[in-house]
Amino acid sequence: MKTTPEVNAARLLKSVADFAAIGATPAGGVNRQALSVEDRAARRLLVERALARGFTVFQDEVANLFIRREGRDAALAPLLIGSHLDSQPTGGRFDGALGTLTAFEALEALADAGIETDRAIEVVAFTNEEGSRFSPGCMGSMAFAGVANVTDWHSVAATDGARFSDELAATLNDLPEAEISPIGHTISAFVELHIEQGPILEREGVPIGIVTAVQGTKWLEVAFSGEAAHAGTTPLEFRKDPMAAAAAAIVRIQGDIMPSDPDARLTVGRIAAEPGSINVIPGRVSFTVDIRHPDATILAAIERRVRDECQAAGERLGCKTVIEQRVDMPPGRFSPHVAQAIEDGCAAQGIACRPMISGAFHDALFVNRIAPSAMIFVPCRNGVSHNEAEFVTDDHIMIGARALLGAVVKLSCE
Repeated sequence: MKTTPEVNAARLLKSVADFAAIGATPAGGVNRQALSVEDRAARRLLVERALARGFTVFQDEVANLFIRREGRDAALAPLLIGSHLDSQPTGGRFDGALGTLTAFEALEALADAGIETDRAIEVVAFTNEEGSRFSPGCMGSMAFAGVANVTDWHSVAATDGARFSDELAATLNDLPEAEISPIGHTISAFVELHIEQGPILEREGVPIGIVTAVQGTKWLEVAFSGEAAHAGTTPLEFRKDPMAAAAAAIVRIQGDIMPSDPDARLTVGRIAAEPGSINVIPGRVSFTVDIRHPDATILAAIERRVRDECQAAGERLGCKTVIEQRVDMPPGRFSPHVAQAIEDGCAAQGIACRPMISGAFHDALFVNRIAPSAMIFVPCRNGVSHNEAEFVTDDHIMIGARALLGAVVKLSCE
């Protein structure tokens, strides 16, 4: 190597500001939802900057966008780094975009230093990680990893009524400079930088989290069916009240599962009552349960506990209980080798770091199924994310970029 590559602080911070202006909201956040006009504008800006540096750009059939800097040995599989550019409707400027922009800065830093890596390096901006406009989320990484087929989503409607197939075509056509390739290609490894979206790093004063695993997730929808009746004339012994059953079940699972296991997460996020009249005992009440745990065995046990408590509450209160599973995502364990490369890069630069488990799933969870992967977390103020108040300090942006660059140097030359 000719010299040591260095992150250009002014350039990176300007990039973060420039991309934050695309879809900027009055409250300081970003509304840049997947395959929207704003998303296309962000992609175009990234492509223009890539072409100006002499990098190659291409996209696949689900609009995952790739920027490639060649290595000395074209026979070696490329190292993949990056994240996503889309946001929540009232999202922050750092979620996803920071990972993509620090990855691009790594390419620029290597080019500035005249360093030729053994293998090519590709920056990726995955399509629709957030899932806010089109569901499900992580479409791009799921398709890339062969977990799902893009044709299955063609008829999906956006929250604004647009068809996925139409918006996908418009997004692909908006970048004629980027040749379209088939979905999925061999890579050597994947590293994704992301904001933590939690309070641990900030609370402990540690600037870098090395993510070694992602919690498993199960989503359940619980429905109690009873008997609608007059609120004023129906005595207790004649009631079959699904709201009472739902309340009893929620109290039991909320009061025990998380308090007894610090690694467990349980959330009742949505409740609906029918007919929803103030003076009618509901005939049907449904609610969702989001369960997460890094251990698959314990996750399964928590699901059984939730099911048992709900069934018991329904029986006690004379209601029929139906429980349907909406999501079943097993825990993901990242590559120790990639995690060690990140740790080694941090150690070489005197950057403090600690291992972490991610409570949210990310594109890396799916890419990990086809190639060794790991993640880098940087702190965000008060752990706030998916919110216009989301904030990462300039110092933490720079430290994260340096940690990523250190890992890239190691993984691209082995």
